[in-house]
Amino acid sequence: MTQTCDVAVIGGGPAGSTAAYALAEKGWNVVLFEKEKHPRFHIGESLLPMNQPVFERIGVLDEVKRIGVYKPGAEFYDVNPDNPPHRFYFRDALDKNFPDAYQVRRDQLDEVLLRNAEQRGAQIFEQTKVTGVTFGDEGQGARLTVTPDGGEPQSWQTRYVVDASGRDTLLAGQFGIKRKNMRHASAAIFGHFRHVPRNPGPEAGLISVCWFEHGWIWFIPLPDGLMSVGAVCSPAYLKTRRGSTEAFLADTIALTPPHVRQRMAHAELVGEVRAAGNYSYQCSQMCFPGAILVGDAWAFVDPVFSSGVLLGMRGALRGAAYVDAELRGAPEAPALRDEFERVQKRSVKDFTWMIARFNSPGIRHLFTNPGNPWRVQEAVTSLLAGDVERDNGVRPRLMFFRGLYYFFSCLKPVSAVREWLRRRARVRAVLN
Repeated sequence: MTQTCDVAVIGGGPAGSTAAYALAEKGWNVVLFEKEKHPRFHIGESLLPMNQPVFERIGVLDEVKRIGVYKPGAEFYDVNPDNPPHRFYFRDALDKNFPDAYQVRRDQLDEVLLRNAEQRGAQIFEQTKVTGVTFGDEGQGARLTVTPDGGEPQSWQTRYVVDASGRDTLLAGQFGIKRKNMRHASAAIFGHFRHVPRNPGPEAGLISVCWFEHGWIWFIPLPDGLMSVGAVCSPAYLKTRRGSTEAFLADTIALTPPHVRQRMAHAELVGEVRAAGNYSYQCSQMCFPGAILVGDAWAFVDPVFSSGVLLGMRGALRGAAYVDAELRGAPEAPALRDEFERVQKRSVKDFTWMIARFNSPGIRHLFTNPGNPWRVQEAVTSLLAGDVERDNGVRPRLMFFRGLYYFFSCLKPVSAVREWLRRRARVRAVLN
């Protein structure tokens, strides 16, 4: 027997749960299929200030604050251990109205968002995997084949599909539209630890980033005394791993500056160390007749600026507004689709440019020796806060920042060329 719904959402991460909430709020019969059982582990724990309006919009801001660690900004350490860190405080962004954020355990956050969609009226089917999607002529509805764990395949007929399947990229794989980023590739190894010191006082929630020979290390303070510690490196370096991931992370930390090693001197691993290929990609289409792609199902950006949750949730809200208009046959649907695509593409582009060059000498110099001509440091802080959608003076100042990057790169041409060759080698390692 085939069951029916208005909208089928594939995936119960932040993007999928937000889309399900927004469409159920509009009165549509929404069904969400999630292949795992919440709560489940996920990386991407450091949120941005511009997440706060989204959380408030869907009614979970107080809950996020309850489960989170207060985050006033981020600090960046140079490769040279003699150089002090530079701290970027969100209160110093161009717009002073979003001075803070929170860091969360993703198992807790994703559970909050999924239950919030359920309370709004979406039907949630966990441990249920979508194994096939067949679209009608000219996008007139779709038939989904879904399989519960230990159960028989089921058939669902839906008017619209929201693909929020994350890095499974279900529809992108089906249509062959996923494209790896030819300018950037990285891999990560990470875990949760106890007994890792935090900054004293109000700076206890600062995220710490430190460059080293093979990439950069993150320290993200989490609730319950945990610290998320991970290394983002080239895929070629990660392929040199021999033995356990736990031993490899320890060996990697041993290559970092002294202050990083000292911080991990008494660290106690909680759970397991995980490795992931954080290969950046973007799909050539975001909208199809009868379907849209949101979050990582459309594009994945390296986690250096913690942009994934924000881009996924904001994109889900815009995508839901477009789907609602399509289902109603509203004349504004084409304009909403164009806005959905334009804003998402521009936001990903803004983050991707800097992420691809994050290990370069020019970016390291600018992040650890910043100045504020024409308020450019405030614009960079706005980028770190996720404020890349509004026309509030951030974008032209980021273009000026790019000019400064190229200027400092010209001052050190040998180092700049060496890093450019390394980036190309990282991409070739992924493609091969």
